[in-house]
Amino acid sequence: MSIRSALPWLALALAPAAMGADAPTIDPALAGRYFKEAAQLCHADGGRLWGKSLCGPILLVEPASRRVVANQADAEGRLRPEGGVYVGALPTDQAIANTAVDWAGVHWTEMLWPLKEDAAQRHTIMAHEAFHRVQDSLGLAAHESNNAHLDTLEGRYTLQLEWRALDAALATSTDTERRARAADGLAFRAARYRRFPAAEKAETAVERNEGLAEYTGVMVGNRTPAAQVAMARWDLAWHPENDASFVRSFAYATGPAYGLLLDRYRPGWRKAIVSGGSPARMLATALHVDMAAEPEVDKLAARYDGPALLASEHARAEARSRQMAKYQAQLVTGPVLKLPLKHMKVQFNPSNLVPLGDAGTVYPTMHVIDDWGSVTVDGGALMAPDWSQLTVAAPEGGANGSELHGKGWTMKLAAGWRLARGSRMGDWTVASEGGQ
Repeated sequence: MSIRSALPWLALALAPAAMGADAPTIDPALAGRYFKEAAQLCHADGGRLWGKSLCGPILLVEPASRRVVANQADAEGRLRPEGGVYVGALPTDQAIANTAVDWAGVHWTEMLWPLKEDAAQRHTIMAHEAFHRVQDSLGLAAHESNNAHLDTLEGRYTLQLEWRALDAALATSTDTERRARAADGLAFRAARYRRFPAAEKAETAVERNEGLAEYTGVMVGNRTPAAQVAMARWDLAWHPENDASFVRSFAYATGPAYGLLLDRYRPGWRKAIVSGGSPARMLATALHVDMAAEPEVDKLAARYDGPALLASEHARAEARSRQMAKYQAQLVTGPVLKLPLKHMKVQFNPSNLVPLGDAGTVYPTMHVIDDWGSVTVDGGALMAPDWSQLTVAAPEGGANGSELHGKGWTMKLAAGWRLARGSRMGDWTVASEGGQ
């Protein structure tokens, strides 16, 4: 399995069904009204943002029941018309997520039901996910990267200072102040890049995927410049307050901020970025900011309440260290079940990940489907850095039957698959019948 083959499922939150939560019954009439909203948004854009229309097939999925409502027919006759929309059910071999997905002969924008009640947030999500459906055709294919440095004290500290500076840049009404605050944000980023040499490449990969998607959501989902700035600032405020980890979700905040500043200072950047590069580097060039310079971070940080932020990050780092030690014992040094990934479909929460260095990244909650069956995780699973293997704690209660469980997970083996002994004593893996 290549990482690329799994990417259509990566930029998404874990479906409530995998968490055991109930969802309200999907309302075809309300779904129909949302489809009209989405059509109005994409028609108003008219393909101007990226040179391509965002209009297209939409599939709304209720996680608890797997019921779906679509804005058009599928190509295999699985959906039936009802009241101006198309209804049916998503089979269990399909993951449920906010993403782009190929199903029943159609390339859909898939979104979880219910959508946000707040119209601005709902419209932003609609346009964000519509971008994912067309991004390959724009020459902006998604790529993943490991941003474990954004779970370190220094990485988190400079990132949040960068967010605060970008927010100040968006909030001001004077050009001189806007340029100065944007330069501060770039200085915090430059300091992070010096501390973590691999950071620029890793962050750029996610920003060219989720960052550009959220920028699209902000621009297309909000029709006035004031509303667009307000939503970008909402992103910058919401993520530091609500995300347990920034290793993947950071781009939802930086993407719109850098995009809006580039719209002002680097017209034509959207065409240029197709050929490569990062929004931050483009802005640095436009503002003549030397990313190789060594800014006085402590002095700059004082403008953004840096001392209080640093104190809170020290407290978090201590708690995180204890959590990582528990995951290390559960998923690395202790007995485990290793699951090979070849044709993975995955749902997860991008805001609570826990990097474990070279071992990979812990996903506290996720749902994975592959050839061997499906596993639902609510207590931690370790994803290998190259996405070739998922590791959970060793199974409990024996190795017989198709319904398995262990600390923090439950699993349903597919027909023709069984547990097999792993390479270490106490470890397990899975094998097809007749295999080793």
